[in-house]
Amino acid sequence: MEAIVIRRGETSPTVAERPRPDPGPGEVLVRTLRVGVDGTDREVIEGSHGGFPEGEDELVLGHEAVGVVESAEGTVFEEGDVVVPTVRRPPAEGPNEYFERGEPDMAPPDECVERGIDGAHGFMAEYFTSPAEYLVPVPDELAEWGFLVEPVSISEKAIEHASASRSAFDWNAETGLVLGNGSLGLLTLAMLESAGYDRTYCLGRRDRPDPTIDIIEELDGTYIDSRQTPVSEIPEAHEPMDFVYEATGYARHAFETIDALAPNGVGALLGVPEPWEFEIDGGRLHKEFVMNNKALVGSVNSNVSHFESAVETLADLPEWLFDDLVTGVHGLDDYEAAFADGDETTIKTAVQFSQI
Repeated sequence: MEAIVIRRGETSPTVAERPRPDPGPGEVLVRTLRVGVDGTDREVIEGSHGGFPEGEDELVLGHEAVGVVESAEGTVFEEGDVVVPTVRRPPAEGPNEYFERGEPDMAPPDECVERGIDGAHGFMAEYFTSPAEYLVPVPDELAEWGFLVEPVSISEKAIEHASASRSAFDWNAETGLVLGNGSLGLLTLAMLESAGYDRTYCLGRRDRPDPTIDIIEELDGTYIDSRQTPVSEIPEAHEPMDFVYEATGYARHAFETIDALAPNGVGALLGVPEPWEFEIDGGRLHKEFVMNNKALVGSVNSNVSHFESAVETLADLPEWLFDDLVTGVHGLDDYEAAFADGDETTIKTAVQFSQI
């Protein structure tokens, strides 16, 4: 079968021939439909994130996948079921407490592997296998967009954990701010709108006309240009935020979020910045936390329950959003285009392996 891989020492993906995997006990063989491409894939390709499977010099890419069960192997699934795989798997030494609890997303990086990212082959191949417990069913009508379940699940977890940090009192979020107008930020903005936030905002660094700004405004959100209004000045320029979702990986935003929050507000940090030293007024920020009951939570990855919630969320989002968000679906004969930087019209891309 054909797969898209990155090889040690190279900085561009390539198509390679690999043997079709055979499912082991409790595993399912899945025929891949589509696999999304995101910033993490590009970091893996560049060598700034993740790693190869132990003892190998080649990694099959891809962690945002949707496929069809080709061989159910006596599991709870049936041939023809549409499924999406979760990303984390036990390390070489076997399952640990996080996997035994069904919470692999809470494991430290050295106590798990991530398919297509770190230590385990991904799903960017014509077929892949997976234990049934790490597959989540998707309605047939969502097969075309099923590769978006994984990124939506990331936000499901972040929002859940942020809300949990406010569960000790009566917290009703009315204002939400998303930092970052990439595909994950836009999906999250749509989720906040769907969840009933009264007013939503999305921060970016793009000039009009721009398709991401069009999506923000079609979702009834307000676009904020960070070159004109820094995050810390948003309360004065617009209003304080009950919830801030950070998806930029820009380290200053973690601290600027504290100023952007309303009293009792919470920020969820998802971006992974490079090391960067800069000065902050630690005492002032500490006081702001304490005196205004603010909180920040970090969030990475997601588990089966978040994937299941993401399927429901995806079904409730407007169809036009997917058409506008996914700006390129490329076959194996044109796979390079899915990884290209693109132009200002490119938002989200995917590679298609078989017909839906």
